[in-house]
Amino acid sequence: MKTHKIAILSGDGIGPEITAEAVKILRVLEARNNIQFELEHALFGAIAYFETGSSFPEETIAICDRADVILKGPIGLSHEDSKKIPIDEQPERGALLPMRRRYDTYANFRPVYLPHSLAHFSPLRSEIIGDGIDFIIIRELVGGLYFGKKESGVDETGRRYVHETLEYNEDQIRRVLEISFQLAQKRKKKLHNVHKSNVLQSSVLWNEILEEVRLNYEDVEVEYILVDAAATYLCLEPTRFDVMVMENMFGDILSDQCGGILGSLGLMPSACVGPKKSYYEPSHGSAPSIAGQCIANPYSMLGSVAMMLEMSFGMVKEARNLWQAMQAVFSAGFTTPDLARRGEREKKISTSDFGDKVAEELNALPPS
Repeated sequence: MKTHKIAILSGDGIGPEITAEAVKILRVLEARNNIQFELEHALFGAIAYFETGSSFPEETIAICDRADVILKGPIGLSHEDSKKIPIDEQPERGALLPMRRRYDTYANFRPVYLPHSLAHFSPLRSEIIGDGIDFIIIRELVGGLYFGKKESGVDETGRRYVHETLEYNEDQIRRVLEISFQLAQKRKKKLHNVHKSNVLQSSVLWNEILEEVRLNYEDVEVEYILVDAAATYLCLEPTRFDVMVMENMFGDILSDQCGGILGSLGLMPSACVGPKKSYYEPSHGSAPSIAGQCIANPYSMLGSVAMMLEMSFGMVKEARNLWQAMQAVFSAGFTTPDLARRGEREKKISTSDFGDKVAEELNALPPS
């Protein structure tokens, strides 16, 4: 029997609620397949800080180090509650960025998927959505402004200032472009390169490296698009895209915009891939205002499990089965209150009930 070790970081806010549904599905997958998942739970984020004084404590690091992959829930607090934590220990700075740096998870995959049958979730008109939205954003995840040198202080005139440096080298750029071309080859052989070379030198270098890399992928068509134009087309013509690649901050902003296009970040799972270890997480935040109410949809967390099955464990058929099961629950008219859009036409159920129905649909499909 094959065994995979998974570090489970439930995180903050709604994290424990939706992570419980992911664990439920992992146990269903074990029963359907000749496989075992060894799960080790660990504190991460604000809850870790309040219990240990560190948002990424040494015990959690040890658990993550020995795991094959990491399954992570959302982290963070409300703006006011975040003030209770020192700036350097706030979950994003003290936990998330250090984890990305430690495991060099340089490529963030965020699928943007909404079939026509679920078009009611989106604020876009049906004629814009057409037969459905299906593209993926690949975001460079360990470079750029988020990881560059930072300095703040007071200058000689008494004015407060901040310096933040956008840093990239050609190796960082090349490897995320390589993985993007490879994915484009498997899909529609179309790559949108998002940049801002009319202003930023970093984008000039990015585009130079892309021209070198594309020589090895002559079957892939490349379209250059400025980041501001990309933001516009995502709203006006999202079906034009298939694979999009971009630097760190552009990817952060545009992928969140895609959550708005779909109708919720709760419909966006993600994978953060490194050379030796990857972690999987919902793209959304911890939604502290609805935490503990069992009304948050676990779709993004379960979708992250599906991505983990395919990308880390090679369980392609079971990953597709899980996607199909989740879509089937929505198509049957069920949803959680946080995603409800159609009033009486929807049957509102709890987080755990949604997970139960996904498990039922999954078990109705032939195992891999």
